[in-house]
Amino acid sequence: MFSSFMINTWVVATLVAVVAGTVGFFVVLRGSSFAAHALPLGAFPGAAAADLLGINELIGLVVFSGLGAIGISQLSRKGPHDVATALCLVMLLGLGTLFLSMTTEYSQGVYALLFGEVLGISTSEIAPVAAMSAVAIAAVAVLFRPLLLSSISTELAEARGVSSRRMELCFLGILAFATSISVPVVGALLVFSLMIGPAAGARSLTDRPQWAIFLSVGIALITVWVSIALSYVLNWPVGFFVGSIGALSYGMGRALR
Repeated sequence: MFSSFMINTWVVATLVAVVAGTVGFFVVLRGSSFAAHALPLGAFPGAAAADLLGINELIGLVVFSGLGAIGISQLSRKGPHDVATALCLVMLLGLGTLFLSMTTEYSQGVYALLFGEVLGISTSEIAPVAAMSAVAIAAVAVLFRPLLLSSISTELAEARGVSSRRMELCFLGILAFATSISVPVVGALLVFSLMIGPAAGARSLTDRPQWAIFLSVGIALITVWVSIALSYVLNWPVGFFVGSIGALSYGMGRALR
């Protein structure tokens, strides 16, 4: 479990958990669970496009998740937020279908991106994930106060001179970055469970934002560590354990509340 090829798994999964726990707090606070589900699904076709172009799949994930974030932000100005999110998801999935139809060598990669392939992390992936994680955490730290204020009350934020539209775009950008990091590890179908389960459980235990973030990160770390260990022992998909433990953490948080 702690052999040389598994070290990469533990390192990358830890980075992903820290980012997911931090960003997940704002996902829950802003009620943006649908966006947290849609962006990774809309980003995974970017990996297919990257495969066609012969470039790193992380580049494709970042580009497509960024396009999804911009699309949601722009379309939500003229209509309901959930409708804008759904339209962007449908459009990106349509592009993904087109890209996948152009290649016959991507079936295993699609499975890994949908359901996660945490046990197949290579050494070359650590540096990009670490850099992107640092950027995401730094962005949250810099924008913490205005982002928190706009998440609690857009009217109060506007009165304090904080643009809710700008904060929405910044938040979606951070969320897009976080999902790009998490998709190769957890999978597009279950990445939102790592963001929402621990954060929702933490929110049930405390009303203090800083403590809620620390608890969310702690629960996310426990979730991925236990999931990796169980996946290694039982040879079951790591995404199954991430989703199950994430739901369990929320249920326990509500029970303790």
